[in-house]
Amino acid sequence: MTTNIIAIADVIHQRRTIHNFKADPKPPAAEIIRAIDLAVCAPNHHGTEPWRFYLIGEASKEKICLLNAELHGAARGDKSVQAKLDRWREIPGWLLLTCAKSANDIRASEDYAACCCAAQNLMLYLWSVGIGMKWTTGAVTREAKFYDILGIDPNAETVVGLFWYGYPAEVPPGNRKPAGDKIVQLS
Repeated sequence: MTTNIIAIADVIHQRRTIHNFKADPKPPAAEIIRAIDLAVCAPNHHGTEPWRFYLIGEASKEKICLLNAELHGAARGDKSVQAKLDRWREIPGWLLLTCAKSANDIRASEDYAACCCAAQNLMLYLWSVGIGMKWTTGAVTREAKFYDILGIDPNAETVVGLFWYGYPAEVPPGNRKPAGDKIVQLS
């Protein structure tokens, strides 16, 4: 039991957001499915299971890359569009996590929190098998065209995050402040 606790603590402590991935090989789909199986073990109030996972294939990925390039060009000009497009195309794996919407504000908040817990489970498992991730909520994920590309009803689901995954080309150092700096002791 103690070995498992140490292993879990190490994975939590060592996990990093990965910005640069190796081009090959792409992680096996079976590992991503296993990670999703573990992600859905996250706590969720009243067992709502509000998460939806979308494994994004090459055709959808390309459409998202082009949409992002369009947005990037409109915001910053054409100079850097090709570099941005090339960078996005090089990302090996793409996964989207959405949350079922609720008309009840409290339930909506609880469901979104549950999806964030699922995302953490997903990232921790993948890290434990050598697969890195980046969780993004960039402008492209808030576009109506993004929802259209993936066939998602924006009235029924909201994006929690677009996750890029692959084998890390480099692992950045950690830079967290000590937890003690964030603790308020109450009497």
